[in-house]
Formats: sequence, C-alpha cells, structure tokens
Amino acid sequence: MRADRLVAGLLYLQSRGTVTAAELAEELEVSLATARRDLEAMSAAGIPVYAQPGRGGGWSLVGGARTDLTGLTAPEAQALFLLLGPAASGSDRTRSALRKLLRALPRTLREDAEAAADATVVDPVRWGERDRRSPETLKVLQNAVVRRTELRLTYAGRSGQPGERLVHPWGLVDKDGTWYLLAGTERGRRTFRVDRMLGVEPTGRPAERPDDFTVAAAWEEVVEEMERRRSRTWATVLADAGSVPVLRSHFGRHCHVEAGGEGGDGRVRVRLAAPTPLDIARNLAGWGSAVEVVGPRSVRDELARIGAELTGRYADLP
Repeated sequence: MRADRLVAGLLYLQSRGTVTAAELAEELEVSLATARRDLEAMSAAGIPVYAQPGRGGGWSLVGGARTDLTGLTAPEAQALFLLLGPAASGSDRTRSALRKLLRALPRTLREDAEAAADATVVDPVRWGERDRRSPETLKVLQNAVVRRTELRLTYAGRSGQPGERLVHPWGLVDKDGTWYLLAGTERGRRTFRVDRMLGVEPTGRPAERPDDFTVAAAWEEVVEEMERRRSRTWATVLADAGSVPVLRSHFGRHCHVEAGGEGGDGRVRVRLAAPTPLDIARNLAGWGSAVEVVGPRSVRDELARIGAELTGRYADLP
C-alpha cells in the first residue's frame, strides 16, 4: 500500500539523514522508479524533503537526521497526515506507525495532525465514469475539515439547478479519483460530490461534529446504501466465459458467476444487478445474441422494446 511505504520512507529518512533513491528502494523492497515517485510525492505534499544532486548526494529531510518530528511546521504536519491518513484503515503495522508519528509531534501540532489523519478516506472502487481531476476547492475543503470551519456551498444537485447550502464539513473521501464531502446539515448527514461544487466559502463560524463520528465508518454506511440502490434489480444471463471480464468491467461488484453454472454449450450463468430493468437492458443491448437473458421477464421485455425501437428506426434506411 502506498501510504505504508510513505510512512516507512519518512522514518528511514529520519534515521539516515540522507539516502539515495536506490537505498530507499532496497529498504522498502520496491523498484527504483517507485522509490523516486514516493520521494517526489512527499516533497509535493509539502513535507520538508529535498534532493541533493551530484556525487555523494541524495534525498534529505530539512534540518538533517533527527529522531523526532519537531522540525515540522503546522502546515507541514497537516500536509503529512492528509497524505497518510487513508492508511489508518490499512494494516495494524500502518496504524502503529501513524500513532508513533503522532506521538513524535510537538503537542501544539498533534491535534491538527490527528484531525488531518482522520479527514480523508480512499475508496478505490469506482461508481460510473472516472473523474481524475483534482478539484481546485479540495484544499479549502481539507482545511475546513481539519479546522472544523462551517462552509457555504454553491452546489448543483442532480437536477443541475444550483443552490446555496450551509454545511459542517466532517470528512473527505477519494473514490477512485472522484471526491466526496461528508458533512452535517440541518437535515442531518449528507454526501456532496466535490466536482458539483460551484463555490466554496468558509463562513468563519465553527463547525460541529459528533464526538463518535469517524469518516471510515460513515463512508461504509454511504457505500452500503448506494450499493442497495444500485442492486435493486438482478438478472441471470448466459454468456461465453470470455465475455465475463467485459461484463465485470460494466457491472463491477454486481457481476457474479454462479458456482457450477456452466452449461452444456460452454456458456456460464452470470448474475448481474443494476437499479432498474432498463439499466440492465441498456448495458446488454449492444451484445446482441452473444448474451442471453434467462430472467427476469422485465429485463427481457426492456430488451425487446429496445430492439423494436432500433428496428423501427433503421430497418428501412437505404
């Protein structure tokens, strides 16, 4: 996991003072290119790591070798834990390393670092199309989560009509490149897509957050609810085994090959899910006869309707 390596790399830099990318690669058991990317990621995130070119050079922490992190400024500590915070949901070893890093910080920086480490979750499983853009408002949102500052959002919801909302930012989630804000509102907890935010303005007023709130637990609830909505309709289909990887790319975790479901013709039985029968039919219409829908009837009816529409539109064209 990338965050595990960044923690280990930072501690290795502290203990050695100056290291080459090759030395770091050997220590972490990764490729030279990966070690260089990790060092550059730390530097880009605001961690005081810099490269010394030339013979005898390498990568160093500003201030030389240290056994603690007291040389970090408040913004640097915040940047570090925003970068590494997602690792808190990883292995026991990673969580232990983060706790040690927190204890090494001066008391004046520890509270913000803990808030930053808890401000972000990374969920690698995508919903729909990817959006790899890094929103310009992300830093404002991260700072508001850490500082617990109320925000005024100009937000375009599903209808596309923008409106203003006052929110108490609780945490951010990176879901395969698309960012979401978990926030408290007058109607309770809500989830906002960052790329739908047309404006973000701190009000200067303090934000409230439940004492028992954690970003990871709240996001699990959001995912469970979303998955329930996305799997309201299930269909059983027969498909060639070679088509299964493509079906998985379309339906993601809602594509299951039935155990022992191979038929005499070499096709396999696959279970697919989507919000409605029409959603499944639209995804399968382009397969023609390569995929046979066994049931339910509602999906077969939607496929028949789509086929009839296409025939009526294109059958008489020259």
